[in-house]
Amino acid sequence: MKFAVLIAALLALLPGLAQAQTTEPTLILQIGERRVSIARPALLGHPAAREIEIAADAAYRRPMRYRAVPLAVLFAGFAIPAGATLEGKATDGFVAQIPLKPALGQGSAQALVAIEPADAPWPALPGKNVSAGPFYLVWLNENSQGIGPEQWPYMLASLSVVQPPAARWPQIAVAATLPPAAPARLGQELFVQHCFACHRMNGGGEASVGPDLNLPMNPTEYFQPQALRRYLRDPAAVRSWPEQKMPPIPREQVSDAELGHLIAYLQHMAGRRAKN
Repeated sequence: MKFAVLIAALLALLPGLAQAQTTEPTLILQIGERRVSIARPALLGHPAAREIEIAADAAYRRPMRYRAVPLAVLFAGFAIPAGATLEGKATDGFVAQIPLKPALGQGSAQALVAIEPADAPWPALPGKNVSAGPFYLVWLNENSQGIGPEQWPYMLASLSVVQPPAARWPQIAVAATLPPAAPARLGQELFVQHCFACHRMNGGGEASVGPDLNLPMNPTEYFQPQALRRYLRDPAAVRSWPEQKMPPIPREQVSDAELGHLIAYLQHMAGRRAKN
């Protein structure tokens, strides 16, 4: 009888135990059909995990210290297709396009996955009530390879090796007849690096932070030229709205000439609006 009571008690505990085992956040790594989920304790205890210092953290805008694992170590053993790129998806709808070679350690820059310990949470992000955790892609020596703040996705859910954006969504590409040095073509590269993490183009892309920049209208169709430039440099100087999320684009990140290329891309795409 006592044995039966003990079994009944253990069975009653099983749902709670199962729930406890699934509460730890996991990071998904994916290439094609191969998909690996790594739970936070496994990352914190990874043999390659180490303490790092970030002098100028892109999200916190101040020095930060993390326990992190090099991304190249996590993707070791994966077959990496030629010409692929890395896509980092966050739980807030941010979808970063990240150059694959520097991300995997081919150069002086180094990408690492920082892990937020459950018993020592990171501080809230500036202007937000949440931290950058539980996972955050951070960089060392990022300036050596032109890594911008959009390539520091926080609240990270997954990292996937995929085809470049224009191959996945041809509707974001400029006309094939444009020469290689055409401002709009150069602007397409800038759009993918700096804007595609939050916005879609012609319905192409997966980001959901901001609106599509060609549907139903293109910003070049409702902004005067100087107002658009000022808006991109400092959105709050032109208009404000609740939950404003768009950050300024400083000259250190995008020069005036490059901003012109980005606007040329938007103007070009206004004439290539996707059919609904």
